[in-house]
Amino acid sequence: MKVLIVYAHPEPTSLTRRLVDVTAETLSAAGHTVVHSDLYGMKWKAVYDADDFPMRSNPERLSFIMESGNAYASGHQTPDVIAEQQKLLTADAVVLQFPLWWYGVPAILKGWIERVYAFGFAYGYQNGSNEFRFGDGILKGKRALVNVQAGGPAADYGPRGINGPIEQLLFPLTHGALFYPGMDVLPTHAVYGAGHVSTAEEVEAIKAAWRVRLAGLFTDTPIPFRSQNGGDFPDRHTMSDDVAPGQTGLVAHVADLVDA
Repeated sequence: MKVLIVYAHPEPTSLTRRLVDVTAETLSAAGHTVVHSDLYGMKWKAVYDADDFPMRSNPERLSFIMESGNAYASGHQTPDVIAEQQKLLTADAVVLQFPLWWYGVPAILKGWIERVYAFGFAYGYQNGSNEFRFGDGILKGKRALVNVQAGGPAADYGPRGINGPIEQLLFPLTHGALFYPGMDVLPTHAVYGAGHVSTAEEVEAIKAAWRVRLAGLFTDTPIPFRSQNGGDFPDRHTMSDDVAPGQTGLVAHVADLVDA
């Protein structure tokens, strides 16, 4: 299998980067082919702007959807975006590794998503409508695993923790950027208290736990997000009244939390 690792941390000695090394070593040893997207090392352009469209269809007014679709369909995307799209298309699984900064992904990773997820590629797929999303799309059948390093202790991210549950904080990433174009998303692997890890023993324990998670990359059960075309959304927009009755918000989108 081929696995794409996308990671975002500028410091080579950081815990995130050390876990990236573990990812590459573990998966390679298991016989998988590993491909890297080191966003800081690549000096990835994080800002999505007019420079992404060298051949504008409308030079008078910038419409990101129109220009993105035009660039993708006509083959006039920038080379860096084309390269990352090809990595995604040929990968069997994607591993994202990053620190939690201000309750979300680092800006450089958000910029990777914004620029690589072109209209016609990750959204507006096939017929330009919303029929192929949330469980369907160009990345359907691929697996995704998120490894996030959070500075606060686990208690801060508990069901009643001050920061909120990690899966809910990362819902825009897991349900939005990963499940939206069709990927099967595994439960997030979070390292809590990452900013306070100080001993070699602590680092080795974190590495060992991550190796265990990587062993299940192709066998662990994905988060059972409700697909848009699976019947729970009859009009493809609003959940049916008989699905997750009494539930609202993010938890209603995960089947086993409300149907068990």
